Amino acid sequence: MLQEKLKGTGVALVTPFNKDLTIDFQGLKKVLEHVSTGKVDYLVVLGSTGEAATIDWDEKLKILEFIISNNIKKLPVVMGLGGNNTVAMEREVQALADYPIDAILTSSPHYNKPSQKGIIAHYQRFAETSKFPVILYNVPSRTGSNMTSETTIELSKHPNIIGIKEASGDLNQCAKIVANTADDFMLISGDDGLTFPMISLGAHGVISVIANLFPAEFSEMVKVALAGNTGQAMKLNQKLITSYELVSLEGNPVSLKVGMKAYGIIDDCVRLPLVSGSAELFEKFKKNA
Repeated sequence: MLQEKLKGTGVALVTPFNKDLTIDFQGLKKVLEHVSTGKVDYLVVLGSTGEAATIDWDEKLKILEFIISNNIKKLPVVMGLGGNNTVAMEREVQALADYPIDAILTSSPHYNKPSQKGIIAHYQRFAETSKFPVILYNVPSRTGSNMTSETTIELSKHPNIIGIKEASGDLNQCAKIVANTADDFMLISGDDGLTFPMISLGAHGVISVIANLFPAEFSEMVKVALAGNTGQAMKLNQKLITSYELVSLEGNPVSLKVGMKAYGIIDDCVRLPLVSGSAELFEKFKKNA
């Protein structure tokens, strides 16, 4: 069952760039090798952390193909596919039909600020088109609109929608989703710092930013929490609190890339309109190493 394969820690893979802002495939291979040292459960390609917004379609396909070819542990692959044009997204997911992808992660349409009725209609149509199972993504800080618990509950009834990555920060909303959806509908944390409390509410795991940096430490905390060992999970989580703060200090993925540069994994190059993080943040990561 796919839900079992996606239980635990998914790592939202960063996309490294060269100084000239072309894709750094050698750096991407280093990222894949690094995350494979931990017990992450699946890979998430081209989400917000992967800077999908500034990567064109041909580049996206090359990145996807590279990750599939260099998937050391043959982990499940979830592809990020977002947008605010439903029809265009249908064409894109159809173009992916022959790729060995396990699921699609797709955020609620940004900028348009659709009503809850519009969000439901958008996802239902997309789920009908997609040959891959669909994971909803609620991230109001980026999309400009919140998917209410009622909207998620309604969408959970669609047979091709298997879960939601929740990054609203509203734990009450998360609790309502767990209480009113089927046991196999996945609540997935979209906020590393809230993963531990979300698991206590019934979340199935996380799609993580910090797992790019600390795949072993973070995935261990998640596994222990899912096993119900709250005391041990709390201690492991406390050790990561400073890192959660650093990774979010100057925005994602800017802060993450600064941390990965400080730890000698990849450079910190980002594409406009993002700019590289500060020297002060770099020093903070070095001190935290």
